[in-house]
Amino acid sequence: MPIASPDAAAAAGSPGSAGAPQPPPTEPRPPEPPGAPHTPRPSFWGPLALVLVVGTVVLTVMHFAAPPAPPPTSVVTVRPSASLLVAIRDMARLETTELHIEKVIDLSDKQSRLFGLIEAQDALILVAAGDVTIGIDLAKLGDDDVSMDPKSGVATMRLPSPEVLSSRLDEKGTYVYTRSTDVLAKRNENLESRARQEALAAIERAARETDMTGRAKAQAERQLRSLATQLGAKRVDISWH
Repeated sequence: MPIASPDAAAAAGSPGSAGAPQPPPTEPRPPEPPGAPHTPRPSFWGPLALVLVVGTVVLTVMHFAAPPAPPPTSVVTVRPSASLLVAIRDMARLETTELHIEKVIDLSDKQSRLFGLIEAQDALILVAAGDVTIGIDLAKLGDDDVSMDPKSGVATMRLPSPEVLSSRLDEKGTYVYTRSTDVLAKRNENLESRARQEALAAIERAARETDMTGRAKAQAERQLRSLATQLGAKRVDISWH
């Protein structure tokens, strides 16, 4: 009589297993022969790299295609303050000529450092524009400088010489062209104010050096003759100090 194997007996004796189909046993995968081509496994790095490249291209196109960002803005706030009246002066001036002069001021503050071994400087170039008014200061007239003969109708005037009555900088045309401060130099906060003072003085000197005295005298004589004639003078004689 044949003897059944323990596996067969266990399969036959297990309840509920009679007549049920059993899955076929899996066979081990035979090893690949030497020299056979190796098939790589699919990887997710390729699609990820493609997505990164496409995203970079899209962002670059959007950056160059987008309109430029607006420049930064600043708001200057002026706080009003009370006005203080210091002095009042009455003036009698006959303005005859006005000049517009431009001047370049090169100003530097030289400083000694390290016991005189190194020389540093704080420098600026100021482009200045100003207006100078030339005329006659009628407040300098004496009691005998103006007279009139009622019989002959002749008016006599002896006037002071023309002079610079006022000078001012044109703030719209005056600006600092360059400002440079050496590493070891200390920035002089009063340098620009000093340059403006030098520019105003230079503009006044330039106005005096020009041949404006004769022009101012001729203009003053025309204006005063016209005024005296309207007041009843038949003739006006004008001389100068």
